[in-house]
Amino acid sequence: MKLQTRALFVHLLTATGAVFAMLALLAAAQGQWSIMFLWLVVAFAVDGIDGPLARKYDVKLNSPRFDGVLLDLIIDYLTYVFIPAFALFQSDLLPGWTGWVTIFVITFASALYFADSKMKTEDNSFQGFPGCWNMLVLVLFAVKPAVPLILVLVALVATAMFLPIKFIHPVRTARWRALSLPIAFAWVFFAAWAAWGDFHPESWATWGLVATSVYLLVVGALQQIVPVRAAAKAEPAE
Repeated sequence: MKLQTRALFVHLLTATGAVFAMLALLAAAQGQWSIMFLWLVVAFAVDGIDGPLARKYDVKLNSPRFDGVLLDLIIDYLTYVFIPAFALFQSDLLPGWTGWVTIFVITFASALYFADSKMKTEDNSFQGFPGCWNMLVLVLFAVKPAVPLILVLVALVATAMFLPIKFIHPVRTARWRALSLPIAFAWVFFAAWAAWGDFHPESWATWGLVATSVYLLVVGALQQIVPVRAAAKAEPAE
């Protein structure tokens, strides 16, 4: 198979995310939350695979007709932001005005973030929370916290999108990748398990999902702190 053909197939693989997004939306419209999240997990897995393949086959050079970055951003906004926000609004987690405020905050802030030309850092991480609302909303469905806590979490995460806090890319961020990548795979496993079990409150999947989510959420900030502490320890005492 020619290199150009392989590069084209990478674009086609990326585009399947739009199909999975539609299937997730149809499930959400019928209140089938477990099925919706299963499709979102599939889309998340595809998103993790197509990037390395795009770099391997150099799609910019070998299949330049389609803009892989733009295609990826369109699908990411659907699967990471739009559909999870809709699910949060349509479910019974946020009644009344709280649902309206939440979907406005999530969609508005994420639209700005996705257009931010400085979202990537030098080590291929993200500056600010990268709009992965699908991960947060899935955890909210599994844990079902009180409404005030959900509102606080949404406000904090939306604010973190525009703060100089680093969030890793499990595949592209080289530092601690030997740990981060397996944890990202574990997150996909626990997410699929939790959704398959219809978010049963006593499922071990919930604890695994929370633990892996916390790691992926804070490890980037921890990487920013650790070098400073290491440098401070290396300085001789006065």
